[in-house]
Amino acid sequence: MIRPLLLITLSLLLILTAVPGARLSAAETTPVTLPLARSIQPLLSAHPGKTGLYVLEKGEESLLARAWLADHATKSIDVQYFIWSSDNIGILASEALLRAAERGIRVRVLVDDLLIDAPPESLLALARHPNIDIRIYNPKMTVGTSKVKRFANVVTGFRSVNQRMHDKTALFDGMVGITGGRNMADEYYDFDQEYTFRDRDMLMLGPTVAEAEASFARFWESPLAVPVEKLLKKPMKKMTPERTGQVYAGLHAYAGKPENFAPEVRQALQNLPRRFDGLLREMVWDEARFISDLPGKNSGREGLGGGGRSTAALVDAVSRAKRRVTIQSPYLVMPEGGVELFRKLIRRGVEVRIVTNSLAATDNLQAFSGYRKQRNRLLKAGITIREFRPDPAVRQELIDRYPKLKEKPPTFALHAKTMVIDGVTLFVGTFNLDPRSANLNTEVGVMVRNPALARQVEERIERDMRPENSWNPATDNPDRRASAAKRNRLRLWKSLPLTPIL
Repeated sequence: MIRPLLLITLSLLLILTAVPGARLSAAETTPVTLPLARSIQPLLSAHPGKTGLYVLEKGEESLLARAWLADHATKSIDVQYFIWSSDNIGILASEALLRAAERGIRVRVLVDDLLIDAPPESLLALARHPNIDIRIYNPKMTVGTSKVKRFANVVTGFRSVNQRMHDKTALFDGMVGITGGRNMADEYYDFDQEYTFRDRDMLMLGPTVAEAEASFARFWESPLAVPVEKLLKKPMKKMTPERTGQVYAGLHAYAGKPENFAPEVRQALQNLPRRFDGLLREMVWDEARFISDLPGKNSGREGLGGGGRSTAALVDAVSRAKRRVTIQSPYLVMPEGGVELFRKLIRRGVEVRIVTNSLAATDNLQAFSGYRKQRNRLLKAGITIREFRPDPAVRQELIDRYPKLKEKPPTFALHAKTMVIDGVTLFVGTFNLDPRSANLNTEVGVMVRNPALARQVEERIERDMRPENSWNPATDNPDRRASAAKRNRLRLWKSLPLTPIL
């Protein structure tokens, strides 16, 4: 969900600081006195060779974890994301990132090109800081691309312009990381008043973070990742030190105004040390694997198909299922061979359960149109499907501020990308169950074989599948609960041959 009303460049930096609050006075905040390494190293030493994992179910919790890590990093912050929305959170977070760079932290931001809507001046002002580097992935549609060139790129390289970097990682001092489904905007952290997502991230410490750093390095050094200064050479010549300073001053001034953040955010900031310490104490330690695609995904010899490393890893894991496969995905459009794979599992006695968005909840009609064309076939194959409601009862538990929103709660939609196999193996990442994730977009995620953690997440998915949270398309038609206008738009999208790029 993109809102290009403010400087999107500012919002990209939400991933690093991700707290919708301004700077508070010294009396109101806890000083940063303990470097990240001193907080984390005792845990790593107590669990040699193991990765610490904590599932971030709530948006605000995921937000606060990012904030604490950004404030305590002493060396580096590396981030790699797909969508950044310009909203209050983004602007305030960008100011906090700027402060991190000003205290000497090396910040590297890798941004997919497709959905950026940033004034060149803003991008370049941030990139001019000696401790901030910004690179744009596969820049063929937006940054430094004219309308004529954009059209030519689509005509001459349709597959190439559809190869997007869907990775979502935030890495701090090479020791701690967060990955999962959340993009960077109010609605992913329960601070949007009209629309919000039920999502899931994984906080990780230890060896898996090193694997994530290696993946980030591959993308950072890829020819597809282009420094923003090279893409905007002409505007760069006009960026004077005076104008750069004005952009920085504007950020600091905005963050210094109390009216730009809510009282509950101030309280959340004050509670940060206690909240994050609680997350660390509840971590599960085990061997884990960071799954990631290579830049560019695949060779392209198979047209819009071709798969990738993440696809192969997930197909292999699913193929080994013996009892059940439980999946949560906002989009459900089976790639080529997907229905056959699940049908084989069902024939040998494996239960397959999938919860996805209903028409009333989804914000992506194109993707839903692909699912709608397949829905009857999926049900006939024996797959148990539930469609997430826009008003699920579970939102009362997931949104910390729900009592304040009760009179007019936001529309809720599913955005988590999670899979549990046999109640033992857990995957949390960015991979949607659709052809785009399978063949075009690069994806990442964490896979761990841990019965306690897997069952914990599976129970949450099962809760999301209950009647008070989801509808059953096998016994009812949930589409009728969407507005007539939305149903009419769906008919249009269903008539188009879009499945390979959904």
